[in-house]
This record gives sequence, C-alpha cells and structure tokens, in this order.
Amino acid sequence: MAVSDKVKDAAQDTQEQLQSLRAQVEQLLNERVTPALADAAGKAESAVTSARDLTNTQVKNVSEQVRGQPLIAIAISAVVGYFLGRIAR
Repeated sequence: MAVSDKVKDAAQDTQEQLQSLRAQVEQLLNERVTPALADAAGKAESAVTSARDLTNTQVKNVSEQVRGQPLIAIAISAVVGYFLGRIAR
C-alpha cells in the first residue's frame, strides 16, 4: 500500500468520524437543547406576562387611591420630593 493510499484512507476515516460527530450533535440538539430552550422561553414569557399583569394591577390600585384621596397623595409626594432633594444635595 502506497503512502497516498494511507493518506486517502486516513482522510476518509476522518471524514466519516466528522459526519458521525455531526449527526450526534444534531441529535443532541434536537433531543435535549431545543426542548430545553423552548421550555425556558415559555417560562420567561409566562413570567413577563405575570409581571405585566401585576404591574397593571398595581398602577390601577395606586391610581384609584390617588383619585380617592388626592390631598394625601399630594402630601406624600411633597414629603418624598423634599427628602429626595435633601439627599441629592
């Protein structure tokens, strides 16, 4: 067997190993990584939806309290503004 035949055999063997490795990586991606990413995306979407709903509810509650007791809201805002102004100096 000539040296060129050995090189060709080694190259072919390497190519077969690369194809096998590529197939294993694709299988791993399809079986484990893709479903895990889809699950994580679903959980993140659910968390964002929950946070948005909670924020909207809190904004609505605060708005109702301000409308119901505007003088208290103004007083609280003035006190908070005063203390923030003192801290910022």
